Amino acid sequence: MLYNLLSEVTSSTTSSSAAPTGNPWQTWLMFGIIAAVLVVFMVFNRRTQKKRQEETMNMLNAIQPGNKVKTIGGICGVVVEVCPEDNTFVLETGSEASGKSYIKFDKQAVYQTDAVAKKEEPAPKAEEPVEAPEAEEFAEAPEAEEKTEE
Repeated sequence: MLYNLLSEVTSSTTSSSAAPTGNPWQTWLMFGIIAAVLVVFMVFNRRTQKKRQEETMNMLNAIQPGNKVKTIGGICGVVVEVCPEDNTFVLETGSEASGKSYIKFDKQAVYQTDAVAKKEEPAPKAEEPVEAPEAEEFAEAPEAEEKTEE
């Protein structure tokens, strides 16, 4: 169907006459289809972007002292201190032999880390004791009555 619409639109524009001979509803239909595809693309793109941003924020919030971090500038080291008020952390780089240095970074400067964000698990529901139904509530009771009537 879409191919037929495209072929009719292109054939009408390549005809020798200056004005297109196609129906106007076909043109509007094509614009509608293109708009619908763009809207669907934008919705899926936004959902993916929100998910990725949430994962990044969880990773940055999981950074604690002792985690290994690589910054966007390529500096690697171990986190020594985290300051949640400033959204920063102090990174220890170097070794005992070459001398250690401490650098303060913003958490947004993290490129890669070994910190694992804890996934929130739904709280387990308290199991309520299930009472055993009485024998009178079963469907067997009416069957017993039917047998006695015969």
